[in-house]
Amino acid sequence: MRQYLDIKQAYSDAFLLFRMGDFYELFYDDAVKAAQILELTLTSRNKNSENPIPMAGVPHHSVQQYIDILIDLGYKVAIAEQMEDPKQAVGVVKRDVVQVITPGTAVDALNTGKDNNFLVAIDRDDTQYALSYLDLATGEFFVTSLDDFETVVDEIASLKAREVVVGYGLSEADPQKQILEVQLNVLVSSELIGVEASELISTDLSSLESKTAAKLLNYVIGTQKRHLSHLQAAQHYEIKDFLLMDASSKKSLDLLYNARTGKKYGSLYWLLDETKTAMGTRMLKMWIDRPLVSLKAIKNRQDVSQVFLDHFFERSDLSEALKGVYDIERLASRISFGKASPKDLLQLAQTLSNVPAISTVLIQMSSDILVPLIDQLDHMPDLLELITRAIDSSASASITEGNIIKDGFNEPLDDYRVILRDGTSWITELEAKERVNSGINNLKIDYNKKDGYYFHVTNANLTQVPSHFFRKATLKNSERYGTQELSTIETQMLDARENAASLEYNLFLDVREQAATFISRIQKLAKIIAEIDVLQSLAVVAENNHYIRPTIHKDSQEIHIKNGRHAVVEKVMDAQQYVPNSIDFDQDTMIQLITGPNMSGKSTYMRELALSVVMAQIGCYLPADQIDLPIFDAIFTRIGAADDLISGQSTFMVEMMEANHAIRRATPQSLILFDELGRGTATYDGIALAQSIVEYIHEQVGAKTLFATHYHELTVLERQLSQVKNVHVATLENAGEVTFLHKIEPGPADKSYGIHVAKIAGLPQALLSRAKLILSELENSSAQHVPEAPKKEVEQLGLFDHSDELVTAIKQIDVMNLTPMDAMNQLYELKKLVDSLSM
Repeated sequence: MRQYLDIKQAYSDAFLLFRMGDFYELFYDDAVKAAQILELTLTSRNKNSENPIPMAGVPHHSVQQYIDILIDLGYKVAIAEQMEDPKQAVGVVKRDVVQVITPGTAVDALNTGKDNNFLVAIDRDDTQYALSYLDLATGEFFVTSLDDFETVVDEIASLKAREVVVGYGLSEADPQKQILEVQLNVLVSSELIGVEASELISTDLSSLESKTAAKLLNYVIGTQKRHLSHLQAAQHYEIKDFLLMDASSKKSLDLLYNARTGKKYGSLYWLLDETKTAMGTRMLKMWIDRPLVSLKAIKNRQDVSQVFLDHFFERSDLSEALKGVYDIERLASRISFGKASPKDLLQLAQTLSNVPAISTVLIQMSSDILVPLIDQLDHMPDLLELITRAIDSSASASITEGNIIKDGFNEPLDDYRVILRDGTSWITELEAKERVNSGINNLKIDYNKKDGYYFHVTNANLTQVPSHFFRKATLKNSERYGTQELSTIETQMLDARENAASLEYNLFLDVREQAATFISRIQKLAKIIAEIDVLQSLAVVAENNHYIRPTIHKDSQEIHIKNGRHAVVEKVMDAQQYVPNSIDFDQDTMIQLITGPNMSGKSTYMRELALSVVMAQIGCYLPADQIDLPIFDAIFTRIGAADDLISGQSTFMVEMMEANHAIRRATPQSLILFDELGRGTATYDGIALAQSIVEYIHEQVGAKTLFATHYHELTVLERQLSQVKNVHVATLENAGEVTFLHKIEPGPADKSYGIHVAKIAGLPQALLSRAKLILSELENSSAQHVPEAPKKEVEQLGLFDHSDELVTAIKQIDVMNLTPMDAMNQLYELKKLVDSLSM
């Protein structure tokens, strides 16, 4: 227990799994908490003492499932192993922690097969922040510089990191820690002392970037306690090299998952995912998360997709070849960790054997644009030959149970196997010979670990036992005997079995170590296969959905989409029922004010443009008859309203914060989507803020903007601001029934049809009738309060009573110079005057 407490002191923030024989044990508070979380039986050590020690344990062969649960809940787990053979230990068996598993360093834990699990480190100096991240399972390693903590938070949220290593002092009460832990739900880990230089950290990085990447690297090495040869050199990147979208915008556009359900279905990722490999799936997610801003790179992806589209049969062959590709990116990390099994190496060999087929298909397409891809398809024949020659195709996942190495790979191993095979026949022959000599018809040779090989003789036949038999064990109804000849065979066989197992184990380790020298080549091959997989996926989606290639330019900010569709909505619903919409922003249009009823399609129209931009800058083809788009540097959205209860922020506060985020960061090359901005406060406040925001974007920002609103008062801005255009969602009204046409047309809407939407939602008829009455009274009155209940009769005011005061007030109004806001205020004052005169 002293040994346990000494180790636990060094890992006080982790559950300590302490190996004792066939179990991992937990003690004290760890045991109490783990018993509750993992549903283990809580026992105690030294039960009869005054202070028994709480204890709980899990079998060593099933420990991973318990680690998974703890990691998934955000805990750290330290694994303490026995460092020597208990049979040879003098005193207490030596134990030490061999690995600390955390949410950010989990490789086997969490079902991360098709998802990256990024560990992030952040640091700062007097002027800026640096952020570095890596995926321990794939070896990817990146670093960048950022201007402020808000951008840092956006990047962490974008990476979906589960753990952040902070390289500077951060107290429990620090607002930054609250944001990281509460808003982002990440585990905050302290920095490690001591920053060592590494060949993985380039001298081209800034001082702060190098420092941050080194702290991250030290944290990983410190927790994993081994050399990680699969980690790649830290690559510098700039967030401006990609289309900027904050976490809120990505969520509102349903890029990687459906924001409402949290599932893949209904997201852009769901639409575009025709990948055949796990590596391709991860790269597709990365492309969706980080669309390009380089016109050259976008056109290169489009060109490759076009080649795939033009070669249907070859693309089908390519798809089949990719199906035989395993996740070699993660296999490389398992080799580096020393965890690769025989099956892992066989999967690597299977993948390498498929590479020539992939290369051949690409060559058959006869396109210069594919040459860079073909040249990087390294099938590593020497590694393939090694694995094929060494590893038996029927080898199990275990490296200790034998039957791993092929016959003919190693001569001594072959000799041992001959002895084992011949030994079996020798025993069969000896058994038959002694049965005849002794006359014991049921005499047979058996084996167990305690007695080895022995002749089994029942009590009824004891009088026939030959004299050269010697007794090995006595049972109730039988005796076990040995002979010199049987002992000789047994010694040869046991020695051969033990030596063969040991030799086979060492031979496998040697093959695995040789495979480790290919890790960097395996990783490069994984990247190129993933890229090919994603590009063929985009081609398949384009063909299946009849998408077209968009024209992308960077010389102007004009937008022209003819009969465009929201790709995901169209896919979810029947394409025959989807109503397409054209979107046009010429040089004289900066802002579109969109009016129209709820449920009519305003948000879909806005998202159609945003999603078209994202897809175009990924390199996708798009659903439309014709598309001409500029390159945008950022998309900012405020779509939908929701309180942020955790942070104590109201809907309106969230609206204003996101509007502020967009307005401060947007450039003339950005796209802004604002849906019903200002509705979270009083009408006057909302109109005033909405109008001032539109004016500010028009005069100060210059970004292309879609602004959907129910404030019809804002539609006058088209006359006041030169680059504001009104559009509305068309409706068809007939005999009191309204049909939403989901078609965007020029000009403002004349009604909101809110009561009709309520009717569709199924509200009671009595309620709807009352709403119509109230609406009628409001439309015929300038009152700012809800009319009294219908039982009370309202006396109509005589207009010409007190006419002098009213006439004077009205004459003082300068009608020609009123803004919409001034007009509403004047109307309000007149109403107050009328109310006071009528009392």
